[in-house]
Amino acid sequence: MHSAPPRYTATAIAFHWLLAAALLGMMALGMTMTELPLSPTRLKLFNWHKWAGITIAVLSLLRLVWRLTHRPPPDTELPAWQARAAHAAHVALYVLFFAVPLAGWMYSSAAGVPVVWFGVLPLPDLVPADRELAETLKAAHHALAIAMAAIVAVHVAAALKHHWLDGTGTLHRMWPWPLRA
Repeated sequence: MHSAPPRYTATAIAFHWLLAAALLGMMALGMTMTELPLSPTRLKLFNWHKWAGITIAVLSLLRLVWRLTHRPPPDTELPAWQARAAHAAHVALYVLFFAVPLAGWMYSSAAGVPVVWFGVLPLPDLVPADRELAETLKAAHHALAIAMAAIVAVHVAAALKHHWLDGTGTLHRMWPWPLRA
């Protein structure tokens, strides 16, 4: 096994895992709520989904600001093409961190259903109410969420492959606790 690569900062690690947990929870919530019949529970879960989506967008903005002002540790273990692919995947994830919740917010606006963050802070409608637009935005929100899930799955698979199969110690860079060799 190679020596452990340099680690990300504690703040970067905290943002990574907080957003990872939030995104996984959001995906589970999204799949669960859409399968329920119309009921108070379904409506409550849709509100939680909206609140979580806005919160994820805010956390993503904070994470992006941190990332733009703090260089990540170098990763010299990857071949150039894999480094480019990893960079492209990270850029795509950052775009989706904003695109997915914005598409959901626009969908809600087009459907004529306001977004009230945590039931307290009403957010402005991003688009006018329009049933046809709402259907298009609903499909876009779903497709973007599926794209994000796919990229996350590839990201996780690549990290595990590099760490366990290639022996690069990649997980040491972002894992919050010490890992055994």
